[in-house]
Amino acid sequence: MAQWGYSLCFCLLTPVLLLRLWWRGRKAPGYRRNWHQRLGLGTAISEPVIWVHAVSVGETVAIAPLVRRLIKTFPGHRILITNMTPTGAEQVRTLFGDRVEQRFCPWDLPWALKGFLRRVRPQLCIIVETELWPNLVHQCDRAGVPVLLANARLSERSARGYRRFSALTVPMLNRLSLIAAQGQADADRFIGLGMAPERVVVTGSIKFDLQPNPDQVAAGQALRQRLGAHRPVLIGASTHAGEDEILLRTWQRLREHYPELALILVPRHPERFDQVATLCHQFSARVVRRSRGDAVDPGIDILLGDSMGELMLFYAAADIAVVGGSFSGTGGHNPLEPAALGVPVVMGPDCFNFQSITDALRDAGGLVCVPDEAALAARLDRMLAEPNRRAEQGRQAADFVAANRGALARLEAEVMRLSAQQ
Repeated sequence: MAQWGYSLCFCLLTPVLLLRLWWRGRKAPGYRRNWHQRLGLGTAISEPVIWVHAVSVGETVAIAPLVRRLIKTFPGHRILITNMTPTGAEQVRTLFGDRVEQRFCPWDLPWALKGFLRRVRPQLCIIVETELWPNLVHQCDRAGVPVLLANARLSERSARGYRRFSALTVPMLNRLSLIAAQGQADADRFIGLGMAPERVVVTGSIKFDLQPNPDQVAAGQALRQRLGAHRPVLIGASTHAGEDEILLRTWQRLREHYPELALILVPRHPERFDQVATLCHQFSARVVRRSRGDAVDPGIDILLGDSMGELMLFYAAADIAVVGGSFSGTGGHNPLEPAALGVPVVMGPDCFNFQSITDALRDAGGLVCVPDEAALAARLDRMLAEPNRRAEQGRQAADFVAANRGALARLEAEVMRLSAQQ
């Protein structure tokens, strides 16, 4: 009954979702492209399919190493990656080109998912992290498609939300073939929601298995030389609305003591690039936009990272990373990306998306959490004043990432086990 009521509500909301898609497409045209795929439409795929669903950029980057292994292990299969956002779709194209099939995931409508599964006929569905939809899981179960929730994480905040809809949550969880959780706390929360314990394993976070692209690292180091090898460089990465102002005000304050300090600012969403560029010009006339290919030299103050797929390049050019989403209430973004490069990390108070990773990285000495803008400025001032201590924090961050690798191999073993059952 709960599933039926949920599906009816989703169907009634479909015109609103289509209108919202068109509205968002005014600033981000990618939302209007291939809109029919969100209704389950599209061409059939003749080869055997392994379906990977990664909602956006972060999930796509995280699952990329597994996808590379799947391409090699299953040469006769077509790897299909679905996303919810155009930035995620663009990331797939950047990482894999035509080596995989990319589509938008159908909305959680029974008829859309039935049509999608009929055309694609996947042998296995791998959902990245916590992108769970009742009808998607239900229709896969009806079609006999095993569903693996990979690199699964569940904050206490999200668990409380799922508990409020237990009539939907419990059946959905128990239609999953396996949950490969990032940590024991995540596993315990899934079990507490009603998942059968024998179908939950702890594999660790595959984000630790991130291997920075050497070409991007080299390009980032070259960018640093153009900015000025002697200058300290601060990056504000994956920022949300309101966080750009925090970073710019903090940078302006720090310049009173460190006049050569450069800022790299990388907004999370492309539709905000122009808006953030205008904001940057309110703080300095010496602003360069990466997308325009303007010359970077020691005379610039701010580099706006308004390009896609280059975040690791920007991290490689920085001395200190402030990871966004942590001052905006959105739960923070992945701190392991700068940590893997030996860049010390600072985050705000909102880290619930990566709570266990954030806590462990902080305990290892590679990350500091601050409560507000004033504390951010004070912490960055201290880090800039103590370059040797800052370098040690970077080494501790890199060592922490290296010590926790191995989740990818464990996850791959579970994928092979499930695929062998088909």
